[in-house]
Amino acid sequence: MSRKIPDRLAKLIRERANYRCEYCGASEWLSGQLCQIDHIIARARGGATVANNLCLACAVCNGSKLDRIEGEDPQSGEMVALFNPRTQQWQDHFAWSVDGTRIEGQTACGRATIILLKLNRPLSVAVRAHWVSIKRHPPQAM
Repeated sequence: MSRKIPDRLAKLIRERANYRCEYCGASEWLSGQLCQIDHIIARARGGATVANNLCLACAVCNGSKLDRIEGEDPQSGEMVALFNPRTQQWQDHFAWSVDGTRIEGQTACGRATIILLKLNRPLSVAVRAHWVSIKRHPPQAM
């Protein structure tokens, strides 16, 4: 079976995400880096290559997530499902800090996703500060 995602499906995923990582909000245009197509439920776990199991993810988010579907909520210590961009709304689980540079978890799912995917890694926070300074961040909608 081919591991390549068909061009038409890849185009749909990129356009649907508005060319942004669906986890951290990084813009391909601002970062100068193409995002990758992530299997929300990895193929290794039986996930299909279909639109409702795919999302756009920057290389760091995708590389941090790998085939995981759950993570530890740092507040409760419980294992919880990671954020799923196809079945959940970003704003229900995350919010931007007042200065627009950090992602804050609003739920156990959000907090676990922030930790596991390293959404507030220092380099990301620094580049977001630059994007904020040129009035290109945070995104209006996720």
